[in-house]
Amino acid sequence: MGLTGLEIFKHLPKTNCKKCEFPTCLAFAMALANGKASLDACPDVSDAAKEALSSASAPPIRLVKVGAGDNVVEMGDETEIFRHDKRFNHPTAVAIVVNDTDDVAAKLETINGLVFERVGQQFTVEMVALVNASGDAGKFKAAVDTAAANTEKNLVLVSEDAAAMEAALPAVAARKPLIYAANKDNYEKMTELAKGSGCALAVKADNLEELAALVDKIVALGYKDLVLDPGSRATSKVIADMTQIRRLAIRKKFRTFGYPTIAFTTKEDEQEELLQATAFLSKYTSVLVMKTAKKELLVPLLSWRANLFTDPQKPVAVEPGLHVIGDATDNSPVYCTTNFSLTYYLVEGEVDSTRIPSYILSVDTGGISVLTAYADNKYTAETITKAMKACGLDDKVKHRKIVIPGAVAVLKGKLEDESGWEVVVGPRESSGIQKFAKSQFA
Repeated sequence: MGLTGLEIFKHLPKTNCKKCEFPTCLAFAMALANGKASLDACPDVSDAAKEALSSASAPPIRLVKVGAGDNVVEMGDETEIFRHDKRFNHPTAVAIVVNDTDDVAAKLETINGLVFERVGQQFTVEMVALVNASGDAGKFKAAVDTAAANTEKNLVLVSEDAAAMEAALPAVAARKPLIYAANKDNYEKMTELAKGSGCALAVKADNLEELAALVDKIVALGYKDLVLDPGSRATSKVIADMTQIRRLAIRKKFRTFGYPTIAFTTKEDEQEELLQATAFLSKYTSVLVMKTAKKELLVPLLSWRANLFTDPQKPVAVEPGLHVIGDATDNSPVYCTTNFSLTYYLVEGEVDSTRIPSYILSVDTGGISVLTAYADNKYTAETITKAMKACGLDDKVKHRKIVIPGAVAVLKGKLEDESGWEVVVGPRESSGIQKFAKSQFA
């Protein structure tokens, strides 16, 4: 159980200096107790206080890393149950199953190709789960060796046979795979392997009570880089268990459950598996292990993940400035919009569909849409003119015409006065750009 705000307050300097960006030391103490601040934010706290407050300042869910080099996947370090309270920090890592009875090299080639582009973002799966489906240590080792040579993805080694794990692990130990799994029968050997290799260790039990007892035993052996699997497989039970683990860790500061989690999809029907995966991803799973590798099923899942793990207090924005569509020249049309991601990519898609090389001027509105930015005085004649000058639009375009959204046609006169350009009022909605472009520029 963590310390209360008042208990933490006793160890603070009580100067109310505001260096931590909280109004008082008591407010900082309450935030620290709730996992919404870090003790490092106080520059005046003493070493003795740091030692006393170490457990309170640690995140309720431990940060655990899988992988090495540039491919490290971070999980845990979460402080919230509900995303809108602050944000979720580390997106769920998606792993695709490869059984050691499969054509391992061929399936790895498929998984390596799972890279998607959507609204300016690149989506991919991060991990491969190598499963000892054969029950044969030799086949498992051969599959791991093949993976080591054929993919840069992070690995989950799935076998509860400690001897098979011991044989397969050395080939990929330097890549820091996730070892799955320690159970009540093999936990001592599995913990030894994890400690010796420095790899994260998944802990599996039949229910939450047994899981708590097993975690305590492994922690007593001196290892804490753990990932939890309560053993449930029915969809509703997985959601219930993951929610309970998260609540106990964050609300009750129950350190035994203060670790990332792993879940496996079980549905045979691909559409049902997608629904199951979406539910697990939404309800606190840190590593999601799936069977399907079909792009048409993974794209919506990874799109949902991207939405879920954005900061709800910070709009998704594109880089402001002048964007070139096609082989634009000094006579190409210039469209003006905001840097709100959804708005920009809708406009970009429609402009690209016109097949007319063009420019799109993305004005920095803090990542909000046209009408919202206009109402907030962030999309005005002054801000548009400033953006035009910042990107050197006068030097890039001869015709001196700029197209603004029809929804802010009221800006036309003032923008012409400010910029010296002719302002053309475009359609209200991006869907009208193709028809507009054909009438104006074709």
